[in-house]
Amino acid sequence: MTTAASVRYESPVNGVARIVLDRADTRNAQDKAMLYALNEAFDKACQDNAVNVIVLAAEGPHFSSGHDLRDRSTMDEFTPVGTWGGFDLPGAEGYMAVEQEIYLGLCWRWRNLPKPVIAEVQGKVIAGGLMLVWVCDLIVASDDASFSDPVVAFGVNGVEYFAHPWEVGVRKAKEMLFTGDAISATEAKSLGMVNHVVPRAELVSRTRDLAEHIARRPSMGLKLAKQSVNQMQDNQGIWSALQAAMSLQQLGHANNQQVHGSNIDPAGVDIIRQQARQAPQ
Repeated sequence: MTTAASVRYESPVNGVARIVLDRADTRNAQDKAMLYALNEAFDKACQDNAVNVIVLAAEGPHFSSGHDLRDRSTMDEFTPVGTWGGFDLPGAEGYMAVEQEIYLGLCWRWRNLPKPVIAEVQGKVIAGGLMLVWVCDLIVASDDASFSDPVVAFGVNGVEYFAHPWEVGVRKAKEMLFTGDAISATEAKSLGMVNHVVPRAELVSRTRDLAEHIARRPSMGLKLAKQSVNQMQDNQGIWSALQAAMSLQQLGHANNQQVHGSNIDPAGVDIIRQQARQAPQ
């Protein structure tokens, strides 16, 4: 089951599909229904030969506040995409299976879509929101956008799609994780994470123009160019690093369960809420 209402599918110009996260009332927090609806939308765009470029956008003032911690849906309500099972097994085994499927598994699948994907980003991108923009090939950000991963405060290493060192470099990745402080769109561009920073009022049109420009290229050339760059990262070991970081995150969750009786350190909730209200330094 998916709740298609949480994701919109648009065709703004020839050759371009625009997929919109549509839970603005939750700041586009990701529940399972949204993630599976997003996966269906990506599949639809990839299977449409008239689409050469995909834009991932979000409704409302903020791109995504991360995972929806209030989500109480269970995996038996959805059809898994990957090979993991055992979602209802007790303890860390079942918990890890769920996170492998809906976070790392889906993100890796989206990172390897055969068509260019452009993230159209405004406002705040917090924690799990990063996994949605980092799987995209290009990022166009409004001048008020910011990016943060404060979940070390939960007693884990970071968001499940642990691509920080590839996105911002090793030392900035450590600072980002250790402090939980946000990176502005301008700084993200200087680090090579963001391609373009544009005025908020021009975000949609500038992203559409870029997508339309790219969509005029031959689909085969775009596929090969994307695969060539991705395989360079693969040879650097990105998949092995992502898997290792995921295993360490599960260790953090297991430790929290033993110490606090919860998968996250409850003291981190207030810390993260306070940081979420702050503007990037």
